[in-house]
Amino acid sequence: MDKAAIITVENVYKSFPMGTGEFTALKEVNLTFGEGEFTGIVGPSGSGKTTLLNIIGSLDVPTKGKAIVMGRNINDLTQKEAADLRNRYLGFIFQTYNLLPVYNVYENVELPLLLLGMPSKERDTAIRQALDWVGLSDKIESRPAQLSGGECQRVAIARAMVKKPKIVLADEPTANLDAKNSHHILRTMEALNRELGTTFIFATHDEKVIRYLRRKVSLEDGKVVADQSMKTQ
Repeated sequence: MDKAAIITVENVYKSFPMGTGEFTALKEVNLTFGEGEFTGIVGPSGSGKTTLLNIIGSLDVPTKGKAIVMGRNINDLTQKEAADLRNRYLGFIFQTYNLLPVYNVYENVELPLLLLGMPSKERDTAIRQALDWVGLSDKIESRPAQLSGGECQRVAIARAMVKKPKIVLADEPTANLDAKNSHHILRTMEALNRELGTTFIFATHDEKVIRYLRRKVSLEDGKVVADQSMKTQ
C-alpha cells in the first residue's frame, strides 16, 4: 500500500541567468515522494540533482510549476515561513558540512534544537543519542578543525538527524567518507528510516549509496528519465 505523499513536485522548471541568456537546470519535473521513502536522485554532474533538492528543501523556488512539501506550496512561503518549515520538518546533509568552526561538536549538533526551543535536558539526551548513532561520542568537545573530513561529515549527519525530522535531504552524504564509515552511516540512516518513518532523499552518484536505495529517480539534463523501485541488499 502506498504511503501518504508528503512531497509533490508538479511540472517544475528552474532556470538561472547565464551571460545574456539563461541555463535551465530542471525541465518539466513531476515526482511524488511518500512518507518513509528511502530514495535517491541520481545522475551525472549538472543533471539537476542539487537544484531539485534545494527546491524540495525550500532553499529555492521553481521558475515554473510548484513544489508542495508537508502540505505547503514552496512558491507561496515568505522567508520566515520557509525557515519555519525547514526548522520543523527538514534535516539537511550537505557535501561541504557547513559546520560552525567556533563551536565544538556538541554545539554544532545542538543548533537545530535551539531553533526549536527544546528544553536543555531534552536537548542533551537527543544530542548524545545522535552522536552515538554516528560513532562520535568521544569527540563531543572537539572543534571542526580538529576532526578529519569524514568525522566532519558524520557531525553534519548527526546535526541533520538530531531532531528526528520528517524528511532528510542528503546531497552526496558519503562523498568524504571511506567505505567502512559510508556503510556505517548508511545502515544508521536505513535504521532510522525504518524505525521512525523518516523520509530520506539523496542526491548521489555513489554506488555505495545506490545499493541501499529502495527507489531510484534518474535525471539527465534536468529531466526525469527513469523512476524505478530497487531491490535492497
